Amino acid sequence: MEDMKKRKMEEMGDAQTSTQEQLRTLLDPLAKPQLVDLLSRLGSQYPSIAEEIKSLASADPVHRKLFVRGLAWNTTSETLCAAFQVHGEIEEGAVIYDKATGKSRGYGFITYKHMESTQNALSAPSKLIDGRMAVCNLACEGLTGASTTLDLAQRKLYIGGLSPDVTSEALLSFFGRHGEIEEGSVAYDKDTNESRGFGFVTYKTVEAAKKAIDDPQKLLGGRSIIVKLADTHKGKPVQTQLPPSAIVPLPVPLAAGYSQPGKIHSGTVPVGYTYPQSIASYPPAFYPSFPAPYAAQPQLSYAPVAAGKDPVGLPAPTPGNVIVLKNFIKRDPKNTLVHGA
Repeated sequence: MEDMKKRKMEEMGDAQTSTQEQLRTLLDPLAKPQLVDLLSRLGSQYPSIAEEIKSLASADPVHRKLFVRGLAWNTTSETLCAAFQVHGEIEEGAVIYDKATGKSRGYGFITYKHMESTQNALSAPSKLIDGRMAVCNLACEGLTGASTTLDLAQRKLYIGGLSPDVTSEALLSFFGRHGEIEEGSVAYDKDTNESRGFGFVTYKTVEAAKKAIDDPQKLLGGRSIIVKLADTHKGKPVQTQLPPSAIVPLPVPLAAGYSQPGKIHSGTVPVGYTYPQSIASYPPAFYPSFPAPYAAQPQLSYAPVAAGKDPVGLPAPTPGNVIVLKNFIKRDPKNTLVHGA
């Protein structure tokens, strides 16, 4: 009897294995969107499948790791973890520091132990930490989270002319009357931690940002402040490159003895012509004293002397009297110029 039960169990196990292999063969060619749609429908119909899907997803850190940006320069890893611990048990958390300077880079990461804690944190992504409004999103999304949607340019404001006494809390409190703020803070110097006299505020809606701009009351900390869209306050000049049609080539004198292959030139070459160019050779008749062919040689010239003859008795050079030295010129011990034999 026991042998029969054992045999049936083995047969059922073999049949189940065979069915799994058949299902794998059927599912393997399917695209990812098709598999996601299939599993989501099965999970909604069968709770056991839904629990299996949640268990597998929670084991992957991609659903439990948050990217937190907009941190104050003095925020530590301990302070960061303390701010996010209200949503659940944290598996790992740290502020990222610059290796060269040892200072905070203004962002960090939080990894929860359970996926549900991550979802709770994302339900309220903005947090005031050490006087600055930080914002978080899933780390796998990077900077493509909710705060970088296409309307960000219409929601982020530049606040200028701030008093040194205005803190980030005061800034957020002042502008919070126009709508919910996603992130914002006063800009502080990294070295001195003193206010730089301006800051930024990003609202969750475009309507709230427009209200802040149109509000006539712009007095904060005893000073009149500047409120405008952040993208209109980019101080870096844009370097434009002229199109090729706008560039006028300037003529450059052409060196003697050079030619531009394939073209007849009139003594000028356009800008951008590449050297070296081929050196022209002259016919042998140009230099009858040398065997052909022979490259062009520099001519020797003599300074004119007052008398009709030079110090060694040679006739003074004239346009019709060119002296060609066949061998060499040397000086004797008395420093007298003589003609070598």
